[in-house]
Amino acid sequence: MKTLLSYLRYRRLLLVYHLAATGLILLMFYLLRQEMLYAFYTAGLLSAMLFAILLIDFGRFCGKHHALSELIDRLPAAADRLPAPGNAIECAYDELLGQVCRSEKQLSEQLNRARTDTLDYYTLWVHQIKTPIAAMRLVLDAADSQQSAVLHRELFEIERYADLALRYVKLSDIASDLVIETAPILPTVRESVKKFGLPVIYRRISVTIEEMDAVVTTDRRWLGFILEQLLSNAVKYTKTGGITIGWREDALFIEDTGIGIRKEDLPRIFEKGYTGYNGRIDTRASGIGLYLVRRTANALAIRVAVESEVGRGTRVTLRFPKGNEFAAHS
Repeated sequence: MKTLLSYLRYRRLLLVYHLAATGLILLMFYLLRQEMLYAFYTAGLLSAMLFAILLIDFGRFCGKHHALSELIDRLPAAADRLPAPGNAIECAYDELLGQVCRSEKQLSEQLNRARTDTLDYYTLWVHQIKTPIAAMRLVLDAADSQQSAVLHRELFEIERYADLALRYVKLSDIASDLVIETAPILPTVRESVKKFGLPVIYRRISVTIEEMDAVVTTDRRWLGFILEQLLSNAVKYTKTGGITIGWREDALFIEDTGIGIRKEDLPRIFEKGYTGYNGRIDTRASGIGLYLVRRTANALAIRVAVESEVGRGTRVTLRFPKGNEFAAHS
């Protein structure tokens, strides 16, 4: 029905012309005092001919409309499969669309090259900066002093921020970097916790990993990245007590006894650059970590939920998709 109304609007001038011509014929016969029956025969014959022509034309219109509708989501790749233009105006539109598609393709290629160059640069930068970091760590290992311990912690932060920069760039095309597999989650949890050994010792807090035999479908490296960001926040804002990681009710949880998050801040903690009240306490907070957690979790079809109470701590829950759910998400 929608297509028919669209076609009638498209041919409205022809229909108006036909009605005017038919009315004029009837008026001429009436004024000339001719037999009106012949006038009605003539008008009926013209209307029948017009109906037949419009019926054929409507069929072509529907075919072309359907073909164009099928190609809308496939442009510009399917630009060469557009229906052949039927008149000069359609030829002009076809040429205009061709130019737009070519321009879009060139722009897309330029953006892809720029992104590749940026990714290559950050990858090289991260690998290069790890060399002086490793050298500094060796020097600090040889020095047994309280000051070297402080520098060790700062080196840890530098290395983590370097990795964060690389992950930030890779997130723009995370789909091409994913390696999805079904595997136990415990090794990934332990590997992530191990990286925070130095900050945990310095803060004198405990980290408890409960036994879990859960198996999840995900990308292990990117899941490790999510866990590291959550652990970083948990360690940073926990002064006494500790952190517990476990599996309950088909979900992984990370719970700390830290300072907690204000109720009014909770809805916005995943926004880019938002630091909230805790960010004003810690001037080094960037508001990027949890933003990247949400983006990465969305790519992995992981549902993230946060519960927190000021002065009592925070609990982050990660709920993973089943195998078929992840396939549907992809």
